[in-house]
Amino acid sequence: MKRTKLLVLMAMFTAIGTYGSTLLWFPAGIAKAYPVQHALNVIAGVILGPIPAVIIAFTTSLLRNLLGTGSLLAFPGSMIGALLAGYLFHKTSKPILAALGEFIGTGIIASLVAVPYASVLLGTKTGALFYLPSFAVSSFAGSIIGLVLVSRLVKIKSFQMLNQN
Repeated sequence: MKRTKLLVLMAMFTAIGTYGSTLLWFPAGIAKAYPVQHALNVIAGVILGPIPAVIIAFTTSLLRNLLGTGSLLAFPGSMIGALLAGYLFHKTSKPILAALGEFIGTGIIASLVAVPYASVLLGTKTGALFYLPSFAVSSFAGSIIGLVLVSRLVKIKSFQMLNQN
């Protein structure tokens, strides 16, 4: 039963992330900011842990690319942030550190990883800090949304039932 519940929650988060990115986005420098993905990274990291959060981030990025609503930069951006958000929460049990992990993972680390990644896969030649502003704005907005939602979820009785069995 626990495995089925995990798979259903992962599918639900993937669907929300894929569809939500078409509804809520804003221009952020050279890229578009998709705060729904970052909010889901925080929520999935808190509820499910780092590995399921990374799988959700990967699957959402893949679907968004297949549907034409994402770029190849969605992969490192979302996956590194999801991993760090889940890891920091499960080490400390503090939702604010999950949000901070998402911001550091996506806004800083992934923006630096994106430079050689984009060079190899997209053929672009950019400087080390080229992606930092847009990644940081997007991940900061999503981290705040995710932190607010997680803070509200822990007060809901059904959320407490998710963590049982």
